Amino acid sequence: MEVETHSIKDFCDFINKSNFKKIFVLCGLDFYKKLPIKEDIKKFEKISELKYFYKKQYLPTYAELVEITKQIKQFKPDAIVAIGGGSILDLAKISNCIELSNDLKEYIKNYSYPYKKKHAKLITLPTTAGSGAECTSNAVIYLDGIKYSFESEFLKPDLFFLIPELLKSASFKINASAGFDALAQAMESLLSIKSNNESVSYSLKSIEILEKNFTTFLKNPDLILSSKMLIASHYAGKAINISKTTLPHAVSYPFSYIYGLGHGHAVSLFFEDFFEYNFNNLNHSNSKFDLRDRFSHLFKIFKCANINEFKSKIKTIKSLAGLNDNLSQQRIIINQNLDDILKGINFLRLSNNPININKEKIIKIMNSK
Repeated sequence: MEVETHSIKDFCDFINKSNFKKIFVLCGLDFYKKLPIKEDIKKFEKISELKYFYKKQYLPTYAELVEITKQIKQFKPDAIVAIGGGSILDLAKISNCIELSNDLKEYIKNYSYPYKKKHAKLITLPTTAGSGAECTSNAVIYLDGIKYSFESEFLKPDLFFLIPELLKSASFKINASAGFDALAQAMESLLSIKSNNESVSYSLKSIEILEKNFTTFLKNPDLILSSKMLIASHYAGKAINISKTTLPHAVSYPFSYIYGLGHGHAVSLFFEDFFEYNFNNLNHSNSKFDLRDRFSHLFKIFKCANINEFKSKIKTIKSLAGLNDNLSQQRIIINQNLDDILKGINFLRLSNNPININKEKIIKIMNSK
C-alpha cells in the first residue's frame, strides 16, 4: 500500500470525531510556538481537557522520560499526541508503555523491560522528515550518557499523520540532519543482515525518493518536496523496523551526546568510510543474501560505477547539506575522548552489520578522517 500525506484538517477531523476526554500533548516549546497547528490544537479545549509537556533536553533522556511518565500516570489521558522530531516521538512511545519502578534502570541497561500495556492511544505528528519513528516499534533513551534501545510492538504508535506543513518551521540545519538520517537508515537497512524482501522494497523506495529530492528540498522546502521527504522518511522507518540499522548508526550515538551534533550529522561523519569498509570486505559477509548485489542497487540509484564514485556522491550530498565531517573543525579529537566514544557505541546495532568489525578497526577508520 502506497503512503500518503495528510492535512492539518485531517488530523483535526479525527480528534473531533474521536471524542477524547483527556489529551496529553508532548512537544518542544520553542518549536511548537512556530507550528501552524498549535491554534488548531488549542481549539480542542472545547471538547477535551488538555495537558502539555514541553520537552527541554535535546536528546531523549532518562530524567525527562521519568517526568513524562509520572505526568501521564497522574493525568490518565485517553490519547497522547506527540508532535516533534524523533526524540519527542521516542519519549512518547516509551512513556506510553512503561511503569516507574526501582528496577527501571536495570531493565533499560539489560534491554529487558517487561511490557504489559499501553496507557493511552498514541498519535504521532512528525515535524521532521528523518527518523520514521511514527511507524517503528523501537525507541531510544540516553541513560548516564549511553544510548539504549526499547523494542516492542507496544511502542508502535496507534496512528500517525504526515503533514507537510509541519516541516515549514524546521531550520535548514534540522532538515539537513533529519534528511541524512532517513537516507542513512534506508541504505543501512539495505545491507543489514536482518533485511528481507519487504524491507528491501521499502529501502529502495526511500533511497530513490531521497536521491532525487533531498538536497533540492533543503534549498526550497515547499509543500510538494516536504510531502516527498515525509514519504521517504516513512519508508525508511518501515525498512529499519524490520532490519534495524548497522555500523554508521551504531557508532554515531556518542558523537551526539559528547559533541552535541544532530543525530543525522553524527551518522554522516564516517558514513561513506564505513560503507567502503563493508564493500572492501564483501567476501567475508555474514549475510544470507548477495551483498554485492545490494551494493549494485545503490550504485545504480546514485549512478555510480564503483565504490569510489559512491563515496564521492555521498560527500557531495553532505557538502550540500552543510554536514561538515572535518573532525578538527568540529573540535572532535578521537583519542582525547576515546574511552567515552567506545563506551557509547551501540553493539546491538553493530551486530546487524554484514561484515564483522572490532573496536581496533573502528578506531582506525575514525582516525583516518
